[in-house]
Amino acid sequence: MCNRFQYFLSQYLNHYLLKVVGLSQNSIKTYGYTFKLLFIFAKEKYNLKPKKMTFETLDKKFILEFSQWLTDVRQSSDRTKNLRVGNIKAFFSYIQTEIPSMILQAQEIIQIPKKKVEQKVVDYITLDGIKLILHQPNIDTNLGRKHLVILSFMYATGARVQEVVDVTIEDFKYNNSSSVKLVGKGNKARLVPLEFEIIKMLEKYIENEKKSRSLFSITDSLFLNKSGNKLTRQGISYIVKKYATTARDTNNVLIPKNVHPHTFRHSRAMALLESGIELIYIRDFLGHYSVTTTEIYARANNESTRQALLKVSSQSINTEVPIWNQDKNLLKFLKDLSD
Repeated sequence: MCNRFQYFLSQYLNHYLLKVVGLSQNSIKTYGYTFKLLFIFAKEKYNLKPKKMTFETLDKKFILEFSQWLTDVRQSSDRTKNLRVGNIKAFFSYIQTEIPSMILQAQEIIQIPKKKVEQKVVDYITLDGIKLILHQPNIDTNLGRKHLVILSFMYATGARVQEVVDVTIEDFKYNNSSSVKLVGKGNKARLVPLEFEIIKMLEKYIENEKKSRSLFSITDSLFLNKSGNKLTRQGISYIVKKYATTARDTNNVLIPKNVHPHTFRHSRAMALLESGIELIYIRDFLGHYSVTTTEIYARANNESTRQALLKVSSQSINTEVPIWNQDKNLLKFLKDLSD
């Protein structure tokens, strides 16, 4: 029979975070990994197996020792330590409501101060740098063209990497709009307006996918890997880093050393900001607010954002969109994306 700690940890991870808080599976995995590390620490430090751990074990001293272990053994940064300890604090915030007699112990843990960390400068790439990266895929191959579409989509939408992974064919032009539906953190959905050029590019890409996929359904993922399976976060990271590396070989001033999928999101946001677009539009565009899906659809009129986006059309996408095949016009169109 499991002890109270095992029971409530299971309830917290499998029910509360998912059903009550509404976190995504990836966020829940992050919480779960924190407790996995906690179990590893308990075994290494005290030879204590997970099934032997109790709430009495998890006092303030134990959590502080765990935090120090993250530095000494795992070589975690202060930012990562704050995340791990913050996950444990969140668990005890839940516990104090479920087990009122544990309020004192819970409060002692919740009040453990964060480590001060240096505020990082947002890493982003200028429009010229983005154009250089978009110039890298080999558009003479189907794979290169697909990679170009993925990179263009990431920049055009400012999407998080998981949003790119999860977007489906039916999310594009959602409800016959000129927007794509993206589902972000906490399973919060939003409609992101698309510029005319990227709409046409995606339409031609989907037409090609209808012919090349053995099975085609609008509920399928918009982007698949070479094996025909759903792209992974690691797969998208590989694509971004691959072309950023080749672009850096051409111009190491425009392309920073460490480029990752989120860099595209930062770059899009900075381009919008520098073009004078109001923060309220950028906030909505990136999904940096907490409202329900219903409220998002209720205010789904994105015309203001669309007009604003016309000011910062990337200029890396030609307005002439030919058919999606191997003809010369298509190759010229794709080539002109970065001219």
